[in-house]
Amino acid sequence: GMRRASRSSGPILIITGYYALLLALAWYANRQPSWQLWLPFGGLDALADAGADSLEVVTSAVQAGILREFDAIRLTLAMAGATLVMVPVSWVYFVTTPSKRVDQSFVQTIIVMPIVVSGIAMIVANSLALAFSLAGIFAGVRFRFTLEDPAHALYIFLAIVVGLGAGIGAIGVAIITSMAFVYVTLALWVSEYGADLKTPWLGFLTGRDVRDEEL
Repeated sequence: GMRRASRSSGPILIITGYYALLLALAWYANRQPSWQLWLPFGGLDALADAGADSLEVVTSAVQAGILREFDAIRLTLAMAGATLVMVPVSWVYFVTTPSKRVDQSFVQTIIVMPIVVSGIAMIVANSLALAFSLAGIFAGVRFRFTLEDPAHALYIFLAIVVGLGAGIGAIGVAIITSMAFVYVTLALWVSEYGADLKTPWLGFLTGRDVRDEEL
């Protein structure tokens, strides 16, 4: 535990500095009124205004005509934002995974996946028919992605959340979710949570002692 804590202090400082810069950039960009049509912000507000039970198009015909001109730039910025959000997640993977077990293709997948998901989210965001069509396409393809480590599934889920957040214009949610994932993962890794049930607290909690383990 102590050894891991000393090893993790550097990465934690670097990751914290990275997130501080990312949040400052997002805050500054969101304060510029002339940038609003270009940036992946305000998606949750639009969904809330449409109503939680609504399946109708979120934007009006007039808004759609205006936004169409900005779709390519908005999507590009959303993809760039999703990539930036996933960078510290990949660092945590490197920090917490033994070097011999690092899977290069996996870590590249979790960085690229949000780019694809954000594109999908933006395509189907305003069309229920497209969403159902996409589900049918994926069912037809029936791709399989095997994970050697069950913990890798969490990284995949996070990549999907970040991609969806960026695609619907809720990049702030993606940033906060990734921060929670990163810091909780580091905390569990440093504390080696669950590795030893003989500690005083866990021994009291589980009612186990050394004699129980010997049996």
